[in-house]
Amino acid sequence: MNTQPNVVLILADNLGWGELGCYGGGALRGAPTPRIDALALEGTRFLNFNVESDCVPTRSALMTGRHPIRTGAIQSVPAGLPQGIIPWEKTIAELFSDAEYATAMYGKWHLGDKEGRYPKDKGFDEWYGIPRTTNESMFFDSIGYDESIVEPPYVMEGTKGKPAEKKELYDLEMRRKIDAVLTERSCEFIKRNGNKKPFFLYVPLTQLHFPTLPHREFEGVSKHGDFADSLIEMDARVGQIIDAVDQNNLTENTIFIFASDNGPEYRRPWRGSAGMWTGTYHTAMEGALRVPLIIRWPNKILAGKVTNEMIHVVDLFPTLAQLANLEMPKDRMIDGLDQSQFLVGKQEKSNREGFVYFIKTELRAAKWRDWKMHFVWEVEPNAGANHLETPYLFNIVQDPKEESDVNSTQGWVRGPIRKMVINFQNSLKEHPPIPPGAPDDFQPK
Repeated sequence: MNTQPNVVLILADNLGWGELGCYGGGALRGAPTPRIDALALEGTRFLNFNVESDCVPTRSALMTGRHPIRTGAIQSVPAGLPQGIIPWEKTIAELFSDAEYATAMYGKWHLGDKEGRYPKDKGFDEWYGIPRTTNESMFFDSIGYDESIVEPPYVMEGTKGKPAEKKELYDLEMRRKIDAVLTERSCEFIKRNGNKKPFFLYVPLTQLHFPTLPHREFEGVSKHGDFADSLIEMDARVGQIIDAVDQNNLTENTIFIFASDNGPEYRRPWRGSAGMWTGTYHTAMEGALRVPLIIRWPNKILAGKVTNEMIHVVDLFPTLAQLANLEMPKDRMIDGLDQSQFLVGKQEKSNREGFVYFIKTELRAAKWRDWKMHFVWEVEPNAGANHLETPYLFNIVQDPKEESDVNSTQGWVRGPIRKMVINFQNSLKEHPPIPPGAPDDFQPK
């Protein structure tokens, strides 16, 4: 048996806090999620897992352990324009590959759509999925769509060392089918590699991103519409991958992670739920920052534990590196904190007390312990950002909806938050960020 742990990392797309049964949704959302709920009982469920503002920045943070303000991967960019992370960035997949892990990614990349920036160029032995985003599947039915101006979106396939290939057109029917294909390939990869060498499997599913359309096999099962059908499908796909691990006798030696990339969609009719929190992605509200995270590793990570200790998506990079004995890059600023001792129960507290929160290049908020300070106030995306002369301060334990400014009664908190912000801003001066759209040969100073 391999002594190094396998890692399976499933990332849902636009899955809000309030959707899963184990986070207060499930049947209340018209869609029971028994497989993910069971996973939560077999592992640790995190109540204070924080991400970036939307798809691209979170995926960059996950892959590099660096806030997107450093990597330049700060927003979704249309096809044909410079985007993603430059080749200089070192991904977690590259760390695993350097340690002779088998690596695969099946799903949505969103960190580069040209040779040199595809997943197969950034540490993954094999990749099947979409280079950008799911809403492109709507192009074919859009008024005035001109294929001579904007190239049709494709599902793509790539193998390390070879050019990526266009496979199926990513139209609305393929949008319905794709998570089934991603899951099938994931299960086959687990079976193929499980008893040969350790593996790192990254499965960024496409549900529940808009257009939120279920596979035809799940259409109508909830009796509550496409969104609930899609949530039921997502739960079933996660269950299939869990079964592949368990049925191949890999449970004990596999770190199984399920998370989301950001808070829920705000557009109707695909709007999701952030549960007890306010807001959607593309805002600095708690409903944008907090998303589900469940980690199972039998006899290493406590089963049935629920924690409100603060974790950030950048922390997964150094934490997995420590757990799998990978060599970390030493020539760049890593924002993530190693949480391995906390995860395995050797310390009670997380190593993280706070973080800064940018949307694109603008500092929007900072979170520290039980408080959050907003420098820019925007509850709904594109509703008009209010740049505050005096920042709002909320105690998010006493006031999870972020409705009552406590500047006057708990104003002492402004000091440590301001110091945290200043320290981060100084680190940007010491380690200048990579500008968005930087060419492949850009070298940070």
